[in-house]
Amino acid sequence: MALCGVGLSPSFESFEVACVGGNLSTRRIRPSLMRAIGKSSDWKRRPCLGVRCSSLKLDGNAQTDISVPVEEESGHVIKFKMSDFKVLDRVSVGLGGRAGEVVFEAIVKDTDSPLYNTQVVLRRLTSVRAQRRGKRAIEVLKKLARRRLMYHSYSMQVHGYISSAISSGRSSFTLVHGYHGSFSLRHWLQQSDWLPTLEATLALDKESVRRVGDDTVGGSAVSRQLRMIRILMRDLLIGVNYLHSHGLAHTELRLENVHISPVDRHIKVGILGNAADFYDDSPNCGTADNNMDRRQMMIAFDMRCLGFMMAKMVLRELMDPLIFTKFKSFLTKGNDPSCLREFLLQILHRNSSSGNAGLQILDRNWGAGWNLLSLLLATEPSKRVSCLDALTHPFLCGPRWRVVPSIDIIRWGLGSTALRISEEYIYGQPQRSRLSHFIELMEMLNPNSRPKSWLELLPGKWRLLYCTGRHIGLTFRQPPEQVLIGHVHLTVSRVSKLNTSLLFASDIGFTVMIGQDWPHDKAGVDGKLQVKSLFRLMAGRRLYLKEEEKNTEKLSNPSNTRDAFAQKLSGRKWRKALPFKESPSSLPVAKLVSSGIDEVTMNLGDPLSKSINSATNVVQEVRTQVPPEMFDLSKLVCGTYVDSRLLVIRGVNGSALLFTRSCFDESCK
Repeated sequence: MALCGVGLSPSFESFEVACVGGNLSTRRIRPSLMRAIGKSSDWKRRPCLGVRCSSLKLDGNAQTDISVPVEEESGHVIKFKMSDFKVLDRVSVGLGGRAGEVVFEAIVKDTDSPLYNTQVVLRRLTSVRAQRRGKRAIEVLKKLARRRLMYHSYSMQVHGYISSAISSGRSSFTLVHGYHGSFSLRHWLQQSDWLPTLEATLALDKESVRRVGDDTVGGSAVSRQLRMIRILMRDLLIGVNYLHSHGLAHTELRLENVHISPVDRHIKVGILGNAADFYDDSPNCGTADNNMDRRQMMIAFDMRCLGFMMAKMVLRELMDPLIFTKFKSFLTKGNDPSCLREFLLQILHRNSSSGNAGLQILDRNWGAGWNLLSLLLATEPSKRVSCLDALTHPFLCGPRWRVVPSIDIIRWGLGSTALRISEEYIYGQPQRSRLSHFIELMEMLNPNSRPKSWLELLPGKWRLLYCTGRHIGLTFRQPPEQVLIGHVHLTVSRVSKLNTSLLFASDIGFTVMIGQDWPHDKAGVDGKLQVKSLFRLMAGRRLYLKEEEKNTEKLSNPSNTRDAFAQKLSGRKWRKALPFKESPSSLPVAKLVSSGIDEVTMNLGDPLSKSINSATNVVQEVRTQVPPEMFDLSKLVCGTYVDSRLLVIRGVNGSALLFTRSCFDESCK
């Protein structure tokens, strides 16, 4: 990958940019003319591949102080002169400046300075807005100086400034801050060998991985990447929490502004030139409540930025601007972040997480990564997780740390595990028993049992994942028409906000495969079957009937299923999680009262649409393969679990249908 940089030397009058191939962090600038050292010379603008170049006086003896809103030199802020530095002829690619900035690398040559022979960065701020950022960085330094060790560990250290007047009468302000490596975090992640290189830079050993609760070094690529993400995210959260605890919000958290220091192996969260105070002391600041709202909104903004950074670190595909635009558009449209997995599987063109390291990382530990990502990117600012809570989240804690999960984490883990099992499409007896067990646990932990909550969460589009009832495929049968069932969706909408009436629409997509080679060739005629029905939502209870104990040695017997289930719940694993000590005799549910089937429509492509017998056979085969409740919606009797991500509805025969919310927009393809 070819990189380019821009730099200068006091002995050069002009310069040109040279691009060199290879994975190098610095680029040398070749002089076109040489002048004697010590003479003043003006730098002239010339185009240089997008790097802003400006005039700079290098005469250290022509310093004229100007008034700037910073204090005189103190123990924390040093006022330098240009003659204190030896400017280098290179600039690292990771230090790319913003508009109104020109960046140079230099070494302090003043023998009386405590920074003697230290490499620093000179960030010359040419515009008014850029100078405001630099002076703000110095103000923040003074505010954070009480805990200087934390500041040095997690922030790009600001040493001081250079202030002078130039020939045109305007002021010149240059910020002097620490040099923390050649790459920003974004440049690290863009390298093809970023993981082993970053592991070598941080010199990971058993002592360093213990900081994230791990006890091993190495392992599979997925384990190594998860360990690295834990290290980076924990450092980021500690640094941002340090700012929040001092009444400051970063407001500019991006991969481009974050650097990794190979010296102390910490994340540096930038120079804090845009850091904002939580509390406005101006006369027009309003009441204390307004200040608290301001504080909450600013913290929520920082946490959302951290969520975007974590998403890019885990899912490398999001480094592509086009895919990241779709990802961000999904959130800005108001979709719930808990449905991100369903959305990303579609735009990444995957049916499951297998083969993708990022998806596997988020799926580990019962989907803890998806849970943390949804908390960081929550639509409502008040629901976003704080830095301290994120640091104790199971996703960022290694196996050596005993983390007591909250009831929300347990509920999320049950749903994620059931979802992963349903994706395996291997419905043997062990898988079916586990799925039924997890669905029963989810129903007992239903967080939304009131009809009002169901009316808020139920409307939307849901995709059928699994049914605990019968499963009939094509393997051991020879039906007249070979039908391959695609996605089965249940769309729920409110008829009126004045009552509890709901319109249920079942959409079944399928393909009719033509020919005898259908096991190998799935191409055919596409079709769609839709069933609509009206329901009224009411409060109800699901009763668990106590039957006589029979055949106690057979746990699979229906009369003993509940007793075996109660025995599992009495164990230590679930005792603290469940809100009751023993299996309840009834649970609150949302009762669905059907008004009958309104209409059934089917669309079938040519040539099958011209044959009544073929259409009849197709309908019969669809009814055979899909759960009967999806064809005859009146057989749906109650909803037993609902949240922003998953839905469980029970049929009249007792079978449970597990759905996941589908927020996918066809325009994102």
